[in-house]
Amino acid sequence: MIKNKIILKRVGIFSQQLEPSLYNFLKDWFMPQHIEISKLKEGLKSRNDLDLVISFGGDGTVLAALSLFPQCPVLAVNFGNVGFLTAGDREDLEDMLQSVLDGNYIISERSVLACEHPHGTDYAVNEIVIRGATKLITVELGINDQHIRRVRGDGVIVGTATGSTAYLLAAGSPIVMPELRCIIVTGLNEYDFRSRHLVITADSKVRLAVSEQTHEKEIYLSVDGKEKVPLEIGEEVLIRESSRKAKLIFMEKNYFFQNLSSRLSWFRSGENSSI
Repeated sequence: MIKNKIILKRVGIFSQQLEPSLYNFLKDWFMPQHIEISKLKEGLKSRNDLDLVISFGGDGTVLAALSLFPQCPVLAVNFGNVGFLTAGDREDLEDMLQSVLDGNYIISERSVLACEHPHGTDYAVNEIVIRGATKLITVELGINDQHIRRVRGDGVIVGTATGSTAYLLAAGSPIVMPELRCIIVTGLNEYDFRSRHLVITADSKVRLAVSEQTHEKEIYLSVDGKEKVPLEIGEEVLIRESSRKAKLIFMEKNYFFQNLSSRLSWFRSGENSSI
């Protein structure tokens, strides 16, 4: 985690649907501090002149902001349903902004996976998924140039520690502290009771190849839930840790466990969460 204070000169506001009243509030907040703000949206070219991006939405919006502005720390405000990647909810906005101005925050650096496929290279903060449209598929799994096993099921997920609270969580993966550098590999609804999740070192290289034993004709690759990339029988995907880092701003050191308790409702109403 990084504790260095950011010198704020230019702040970008990223949201799928930014309310005019919210933008005016932010403008009134930052302008007296001589900080320039600008609206950002998907489809624009990435900018490297921003000191901070504030995203408003759910985890999907945060992932889009991290993808578009990979060099810039992101302060994520939860306007969605879950918000594992967010620093707080809408009602916390004013306190979060004050903490940022005062330098009372931490920057959490997260691993990013590079995914090389027949159509190019994509980058994942959460996960990379190969699956079929309706039928079972068979994928050959290799790690560090060694064939490990054959995965037969709905597909395969390869993710980061950050992704362990996303699609991987739904697939039964362990929850991993997000700053931990590792790669998690799991099959989706495998047709084999012996299948197990794998947690491997971040410097590992994962190879996924669509086996000729696959009868499904519609096979696709998805990176962080973005647009589906079609794959053919025999095509391979190579996954490794990228030199990129995703940078997320949080207000407290123990933010991760607080988020888990809140988002997963680990403490019932009236139950004391303190030790």
